[in-house]
Amino acid sequence: MKEHCVERLKTDEEIVGFFMVRMLAVKIGSNKKQYLDLLLADNTGEITAKKWDVADTELPSLNEIQAGDVLKVKAIVTEWSGMRQLKIIRLRKAVEQDGIERSDFIKAAPEKPEEMYAYLLAGAEAIGDADLRGISVRILEENREKLMYYPAAAKNHHSEMGGLLYHMKRMLMMGERYCQVYENLNRDLVTTGVIIHDMEKLTEMIADTDGIVSEYSFEGQMLGHLIQGVKQIARLASELGVPEEKAVMLEHMILSHHYEPEFGSPKKPLFPEAEILHYLDIVDARMYDMQAALNAAPPGGFSEKVRTLENRRLYRPRGFGMPAE
Repeated sequence: MKEHCVERLKTDEEIVGFFMVRMLAVKIGSNKKQYLDLLLADNTGEITAKKWDVADTELPSLNEIQAGDVLKVKAIVTEWSGMRQLKIIRLRKAVEQDGIERSDFIKAAPEKPEEMYAYLLAGAEAIGDADLRGISVRILEENREKLMYYPAAAKNHHSEMGGLLYHMKRMLMMGERYCQVYENLNRDLVTTGVIIHDMEKLTEMIADTDGIVSEYSFEGQMLGHLIQGVKQIARLASELGVPEEKAVMLEHMILSHHYEPEFGSPKKPLFPEAEILHYLDIVDARMYDMQAALNAAPPGGFSEKVRTLENRRLYRPRGFGMPAE
């Protein structure tokens, strides 16, 4: 039984609880001393944690801790730069006698992976253009196994089991509605763009079947999922005999959907479907991060600062209620 959950931690309280490791590293502080930097989580959220002044004698046991391990932690909840953080007093790996349930620590998308995949596959099969349909169906079928559990990110938006599918499904739902309003949009291109835009996150990151990312792959670190995606479309287009214009437009949609050079896109969108793909992506990511922050905020109060939203503190209304999580 875990005594605390991330969502309900309050500043200045001392806690003893169980948390899953999402990321960890031994770093050197400005005082030249070693410290342990962790990202901990349960099925309600994530929190950063620090164990300061780590002695050399502690390193052998700390080096045995890996992403996905569950730790028992004694800590004080502090605040740094407007965000909660754990100052760890003591920690150890959980053991069988602790009687913990692993499901308490695995955050998962709120819909079944099989149903989300079926929705995307149905969208792909409904594409009228044979070339775009061929690429969309092929890329979904080739990656079905990993899509059942992969997150959309190591942390931040949709960093949960099945998160990539959830992100893609909601984007496709919005994209279908955009096409009803903006009749100049090519629905086939929008659908294909949604399906392919982040697919190479499956090779950029290394994740286990709980959706926990342990590290980025060699090619992921060297190239990133945008370039990896362009390479994948070039391969599939060649194998399926897709005309050059269509292939290059799909590559451009992947390459430009982050919009700004500082976020990895060397080109901005040059046709409407590429432009709308960017906004589908950013809207879904921001709505996810807003909902996650507000889930932990009291009615009539403000959330912690949200780093992905320019460090804004969001307001949770008292009088309107909150939608179901």
